[in-house]
Amino acid sequence: MRKTLIYAHRGASRLAPENTMAAYQLASESGADGLEIDVQLTKDNVPVLIHDENVRRTTNGTGFVQDYTCEQIKKLDAGSWFSTKFSDCSIVTLEEFLCWFKTLNMVLNVELKTNVIEYKGIEKMVLAALEKHEVLDRTVISSFNLSSITKVHELNENVRTAFLTSTSRQNLPKFAQKHGSTDLHVKYRLLDRKLVKKCHKEKMPLRIYTINRPNYMAKCFRLGCDGIFTDVPHEALSYREKIQNVKPDNL
Repeated sequence: MRKTLIYAHRGASRLAPENTMAAYQLASESGADGLEIDVQLTKDNVPVLIHDENVRRTTNGTGFVQDYTCEQIKKLDAGSWFSTKFSDCSIVTLEEFLCWFKTLNMVLNVELKTNVIEYKGIEKMVLAALEKHEVLDRTVISSFNLSSITKVHELNENVRTAFLTSTSRQNLPKFAQKHGSTDLHVKYRLLDRKLVKKCHKEKMPLRIYTINRPNYMAKCFRLGCDGIFTDVPHEALSYREKIQNVKPDNL
């Protein structure tokens, strides 16, 4: 059976505030295979880890990420919304994260949050940071924005890129490849045997988001998906171990 890698979605985000070092440290300690981070740019062009374009949901601030300097955004409380015991959590810069991550034996998915705001130059900045810390060979760069995928591919054709989508197309793997994508990340409802077969035929890694239910995890494992993104990596690891002892489905 093909081993399905488990990526901690925004870290172990059911146990700690998403996209914070607390969530990533817990995910690492759980034994997850990989981590997933979301990257946006501050007003002074510093890549930072946060999912939403607006800071209001996951911090005590208001307004858009792009309107804060790095110094200003670092002062926000990024943990109390989740639990008061995380009140010391702050927004993490990509540089801070990579200084920590590069010492680990894990893989990484970097999602460029350019589908709402197209941050100018973010692709080049993120690539430079990944190269600096020598983690490109174990990183996939993903985005819902095909323009970002194309830009990354043009900047470095050896980097793995993944088109993120929740929309069905007639031949999704071929469509993604035309835009420079080497991998494919899709919403769970798009997953079926036909898509898995097409991806395997094209030698295109297929990863599924966001998988938190045991029955969904089981389907991904049995169909031989290359990875899942989950908020509960500790639970996914336990289910994967059980499923791996069961005879796989024939594709």
